[in-house]
Formats: sequence, structure tokens, C-alpha cells
Amino acid sequence: MKRSAAASEMHRHEFVAFVAAVMAVNALGVDLMLPALADIGRDLSVTTPNHRQWIVTMYLVGFGAGQLIYGPLADRFGRRPILIATLAGFVASSIFAAGSTTFAALLGARGLQGLMSASTRVLAVAIVRDRFSGRQMARTLSVAQMIFFLVPILAPTIGQGLLVIGPWRFIFYALGAFAALVLAWTFVRVPETLPPERRVPLSLTELKRSYRQTLTNRFSAGYALAASLTFGGIVAFVASAQQIFVDEFGAGSRFTLLFGACAFAMACASFANSRLVERLGTRLISQSAVIALIGLSVAHLGVIAAGAESLWTYVLFQALSMTCISLCGSNFGAMAMEPVGHIAGTASSVQGFITSAGAVAVASVIGQSYNGTTYPLAIGYLCIGIAVAVIVAFVEGGRLFRPRLIDG
Repeated sequence: MKRSAAASEMHRHEFVAFVAAVMAVNALGVDLMLPALADIGRDLSVTTPNHRQWIVTMYLVGFGAGQLIYGPLADRFGRRPILIATLAGFVASSIFAAGSTTFAALLGARGLQGLMSASTRVLAVAIVRDRFSGRQMARTLSVAQMIFFLVPILAPTIGQGLLVIGPWRFIFYALGAFAALVLAWTFVRVPETLPPERRVPLSLTELKRSYRQTLTNRFSAGYALAASLTFGGIVAFVASAQQIFVDEFGAGSRFTLLFGACAFAMACASFANSRLVERLGTRLISQSAVIALIGLSVAHLGVIAAGAESLWTYVLFQALSMTCISLCGSNFGAMAMEPVGHIAGTASSVQGFITSAGAVAVASVIGQSYNGTTYPLAIGYLCIGIAVAVIVAFVEGGRLFRPRLIDG
């Protein structure tokens, strides 16, 4: 009873901080080991440099698959018990990863980590949707994502620091320790946000009905698909960042700072979105960002074609592109969720699976095309921007830059 009373006192600032911490479990799962990819490759006899990217992408394979599971479970049993179980599973899989002696075992552990952390994406969105909708939901997600995007700024530096005091295995122990802290926070302070009367029976008929509603609503499915492409751009950058910064441009110890600069641009964009979205709307901001991404990609390709690409032009274009992608992310997520809020857990699962599976496909194509230059990433971003613009135009029925009632 004391725990319930304490949990009921969770105010908005703590709520946002908790959502950000839940999301940060996933962010750290992706970014913390980036400085260690070369060490892992040497220690586990990975002879092809591009194959090191699978340490990131295998995590996202598990992350995408797991999201189909947790939404229906969270809609039936509530958000809190599912979050507790999967955070405990993440701690265990982190210990398994730390003890891996072969590359195959590590990839298996990474898939399991992703499977466990999939709940963090589903439940973060569902928990926010339980309390907010429309522009308020977009604003809350933007504030949480602003904190969340600060994690990639610090994560590689923390990872580098861990490598100073020990082997790459320390990084996985650190991941487990952070998840354990979030688990303790959940136990002590976090209430259940889904009341019993809103819970959905766990049945094949209900699942089919919820899946059908999520996939046949063009706003839900369309914006989830658009989000998958922009998220794919982020994953492609993260997976190839160590090769581009260190191998291509010789950034060496500056890698963590330069990677952090690009992540900082995303955090700034999320902060700006949280301030502007209730005034300007999710559509105006996200659609403007897509057009800007296309323009930046064309300009970047022009610089590469002219032979003028350098470390600093790459950082500039990457940071600006990540700004555009960040302005799309939380807004696409809010617009995708708006018409299916009554089945938020299951809808978040389906949308999360679409987003993650699409992102893995996009990132794999771009990342495995890395050829020692930034050209594959730049052309990939241009294709992403054009494809997203086409999807948004279809979803909106040609009503671009004009608000709808669904915009909240």
C-alpha cells in the first residue's frame, strides 16, 4: 500500500524523466558499445569490417520482433508487470552478452537484448498515450526524447571510459546495471496507467481485430511506415559511424565528440519541437522537416560529387539531417497513434514492429553498402526523404501543410 501511495504522487516532471529513462535503456543498448566495435571484432575474430555492424542491427532485429508480443500483453495485464519482467530479462541478457566467447554467441545475446528492450518502446508510447493525446502527447514525447537524445551524446564517451578501465565486456555489465536501476524505479515509484476497465481480453479474435484496425487505418499504418524510413536513417548512421569517423576521416579519439555533436542536434530539435508543436501542429513541423531533409541530401551529394567532402562538411550535413529526422520522429509517432488510442498497447506493438523492421531493412542496405566514402549514406538519406514525402502525401490525401482535426 505504501508503494501505491508513493507511486500515485508521481508528478509530470518525474513522469517525463521516467519515460526518458525507459527509452534510454534502448538508446544505451545501441550506442554504448560503439567505441568497442573494433575491439570486439578483433577479440572475436571478425575479419570483415562491415560485419561489425551486425552487433547493432541484430539488436534491432530482436527489438522489432519483440514489439509484436508486448502490446497485446500490456493491453491485457497492464503496463507495469510487463515492464518489470522485460527489464529483468534485459539485465540477464546483458550478463549473457558480457560472457560471450564467439561472435555468434554475442549476436544471439544482442538479439535477446533487443527482444527484451522492445517493451521499452511499446510501453513508453502506450504509457504516454494513457495520459495524453494529440499535441499534448507529441509535446510529452518530445520532452522525453530530448532527454533520450542526450544519451547518445554521452554513451560513446561513457563506453570509451569503460574501455579505459577494462575490456569491452564491461560495457555490457554497465548496460545491465542501468536497466536494474530503472527496474528499481519502476518497483518503487511507478503506478499502473491502464485501469482494469480499459483492459482488452487476450484472444486471437481481439488480436486480429486490433491488428486489422491498426494496419487498415491509413494514418496509423502510413505514419508508422514513414517513421520506419526516418528511423532507418538513424540506424544506418549509428551502425557506420565508427567506420566513417575513424576509418575514413581518421577522427580517432574525437569520434565520441563528433558523434555526440550529431546526437546533440537531435536533442535540440526535440526541445524545439516540444516548444512549438502545440502552436504549429505536428503536420507543419514534420512535413517541413521532410522537405528540408531532401534539400540537404541534394546539397550533400553535390559536395561529394565536387570532391569537397571533409570531416567537417560531413559533420555539418549529418547534424542538420539528424535535426530534420528528429523533427519527424515524435510527430510521426503521435500522428500514427492518434486514431488508435483505444488499443494503444497493441497499436504501439504493430507500429513499433513496422518501424523497427523497416529501419533494419533500410539501415542494412545503406550500412552494408559502405565503401569507404559517405556517398552511400547521402544517397540513402535522399531516397528516404523522397519516399517519406510520397507516403505523407498519400496519407494526407494531398492536404499538405494544412491542419486536420486529428492533429489535436
